[in-house]
Amino acid sequence: MIYTYLQYGLGALALVFGLAAYAVKSKRAVMIWAAAASAAAAFSAYNHVFWVGAVFAMMIPWALVCAGNWVDAAWRAKVGLCVYLLLSAVLCIYPTYIDERFNRPDADPSYTPEQQAEIDERSRDGEFGFGRFVRANIPFRLVRGLDLKGGYRVEYVVDVQEAIKDKRDRAYDNIRVTLARKFGITKEDAYPTPAEIDKLKERVVLSKPKEDVGKLSLAFTNEEDAKVINDEFKKPYVSEYAISPSADRKTFTFKMTKDAEEAYRKRAVDEAREKIHRRVDGLGLKEAAVSPRGDSIVVEVPGSDQSEFKRIRDTIQQTARLEFKLPDDGTDFFGPMRNNCPTCEAEGIYFDQDNVPGYPNLVTSAVLMKRPGESMKDAKDRFKAWVTANVEVDDLHAIVFGKETRFNEDTGIHDEIGWRTFYVFSKAEITGDMIQEASKSRDASSGGLGGWQVNLEFTAGGSNEFERITGANVGKRFLIILDEVVESGPVINQKISGSARITMGRGSPEDQLQNASNLELVIKSGALPAPIEFKGEQKIGPSLGADAINQGLKGAGFGFLAIFIVMVVIYARAGMIANIAVLFNLLLQMMALTMFGAALTLPGLAGLALTAGIAVDANVLINERIRDELRAGKSSRQAVDIGYDRAFSAIIDGHVTTFISGIILLHYGSGPIKGFAVTLMIGMITSLFTAVICTRLVFDWVVRWRKVKQLSLG
Repeated sequence: MIYTYLQYGLGALALVFGLAAYAVKSKRAVMIWAAAASAAAAFSAYNHVFWVGAVFAMMIPWALVCAGNWVDAAWRAKVGLCVYLLLSAVLCIYPTYIDERFNRPDADPSYTPEQQAEIDERSRDGEFGFGRFVRANIPFRLVRGLDLKGGYRVEYVVDVQEAIKDKRDRAYDNIRVTLARKFGITKEDAYPTPAEIDKLKERVVLSKPKEDVGKLSLAFTNEEDAKVINDEFKKPYVSEYAISPSADRKTFTFKMTKDAEEAYRKRAVDEAREKIHRRVDGLGLKEAAVSPRGDSIVVEVPGSDQSEFKRIRDTIQQTARLEFKLPDDGTDFFGPMRNNCPTCEAEGIYFDQDNVPGYPNLVTSAVLMKRPGESMKDAKDRFKAWVTANVEVDDLHAIVFGKETRFNEDTGIHDEIGWRTFYVFSKAEITGDMIQEASKSRDASSGGLGGWQVNLEFTAGGSNEFERITGANVGKRFLIILDEVVESGPVINQKISGSARITMGRGSPEDQLQNASNLELVIKSGALPAPIEFKGEQKIGPSLGADAINQGLKGAGFGFLAIFIVMVVIYARAGMIANIAVLFNLLLQMMALTMFGAALTLPGLAGLALTAGIAVDANVLINERIRDELRAGKSSRQAVDIGYDRAFSAIIDGHVTTFISGIILLHYGSGPIKGFAVTLMIGMITSLFTAVICTRLVFDWVVRWRKVKQLSLG
């Protein structure tokens, strides 16, 4: 409804300004500008595009200011810019003000997430009034930090056993490669193929028990082959494993020592904490607190937006273990189960057969359909439990899962309806540590339908390995797997080096963009050393007491008030101009912080107070320079021009050095320190703008338009 009103109202304005451009030749350029901005805003309203419409609609007052006759065209253009920024600041800060003043009136705790999402969607279309329409279309808010308001606390348990198991599995793979090379089964610079591994099994059987993740064993067929386990062979492992032979010296057991297990346990928790902190910081300025607690990681995030918190929680929990694996499409692993699966019907599992590139045979996959009301995660967990209980997989292979989708004609997108299996070689040919860079972009391929993808750039070693694997498997599939989920399975058409891409499936463009952004973030921040399990969450209150908060707010308030009084007492009307500029500076700072979705903490308030003082200092320099020129006998206009010119170098020096300090704090600080740094840096930019440009506009209006002979400088 509101979009309709805006469409016709702005369209009518475009027509009026168009007629004015025709009738008033002297103002034709700015009237054409106003008409074009109105038409663009009306067209955006017609297409229900909020922000483009808002940007162009706020240009209309800018154009109208330029249409006046005050001072000159350059002065009017700058004043129009200030009006534009003022309107932008009010628009951006308005939702935060309403939420803080009335405790988030648009969120009803009695609604389910689905009901609240439906109400928000209707609000974005303007069904519940203009104020709610604006608030629903502005997603960002300035929230109070953990010290001022509190937020959410979530705790994860790091699966340190999985980290130990990964280390054991790497040792297992290295030992197998070493044995294959020493027995002459594999060339010295090559890795054993599946056929060569089968040949190796005739001479030695390697095993790694599931119940003991720090243990592996080697059972040789004859005693002569067992002599390969000498001091040279043991050297890479003796620092972490206790190696014990059997009585007949044909079986050797490698058992990870307690010290090594404890070291990997501590390293897994420390790395998880560091990478979780990086992920939270990468989501925006959230002032998050991330701390270890035994084998757990506790994350505290300020704010009360449950949807935003859910996004943070999901991004944190993603292990981001990226692997490229070859499927064993030459083996129809699930084929024998098609007509012999007594548990399949109860679980909603059926079998599907597909033609796969590079092989003449059909390959069978097990497919599990999601139950009504069941989440995809729960369905995957149920499917994984069924596979574990009903399928025996050897050490060379693994079962991974991919999403099963179905096209929805009503929505025009593919809905996720379940999962399917892939029978793959367990060895990952390419892993996440071989990725140098990740970036999201539009999928411009012929089959991409304009969706989103994540582009990967390999390290030098990763590029060589990728080129080797793709060159040896042209015409076959290569699965890209993230946390045991197949993200895509492209066919290798030719040898490739240097880069690859992960497509974001067939969901809506918004979901694809969100998934691509999250995947880009977690790959850049690094994979977690082990999976983490959600332990619990709770809402928490402010970490500071009410007295401390009140004292801090009073201190900041009294500081601002003292500055304003002193400026008026010393510089009279010029001091009042400086105070208005400081208030405008604070408003612009709040707008920038709000657009970042920042969390305002006590250090942030200190940053605001500090930038207010620096902004006032700039005005003091300007006013004193103008005073000096007036004492030297200059006219008011000359004094203003010369005063600003001579004060500028000192102002820019002070602002640049403070900005550099903010950069250093931002780089080396974390949490509240980083928030203080960002507030300080934004304040330097806005302070320079308001002190040098905005106050100059007022002085120019006084001396050039009103032609005041005697300036009021106290």
